[in-house]
Amino acid sequence: MDPSIIDTDSILIRPMQIRDYPQVYALWEQINGFALRSVDDSAAGIARFLERNPHTSVVAETAGGRIVGSILAGHDGRQGAFYHVCVAADFRKHGIGRRMVRAALAALHAEDISKVTLVAFSSNEVGNAFWEGIGWTRREDYNSYEFRLNEENIIRFVRADET
Repeated sequence: MDPSIIDTDSILIRPMQIRDYPQVYALWEQINGFALRSVDDSAAGIARFLERNPHTSVVAETAGGRIVGSILAGHDGRQGAFYHVCVAADFRKHGIGRRMVRAALAALHAEDISKVTLVAFSSNEVGNAFWEGIGWTRREDYNSYEFRLNEENIIRFVRADET
């Protein structure tokens, strides 16, 4: 799409619904370097996430109904977290990401959450530049660890040039 003809005013930022899953997952599969988990990012996994966090995740939708951005946002009652933040490549650099971030932050703030974290892979130059550009602070004072409780929850990195 020619970036000069994108009508960003017609992009609706709204809460994500489970009915959005097929389009959102297809978008995720277009994002180079995205890490998708077989269980957590399945339709059932996302339904579980949205049930637990019904008002905090957002999508960006065109007037024609195409989902061109998403943020999974949730919290544990103490701190919020962003997952799978993305904007379709042909819609970037028009403020859609910033609008989605503001909407998700407002939804978390409405639920009395005062701190939000996210993970951006070191190799994700586009994502890291975005977060630093909008004033987020990269932490260097701790290490991040994970332990898989479900061995079937396999991670797969998306290479958009292969899809």
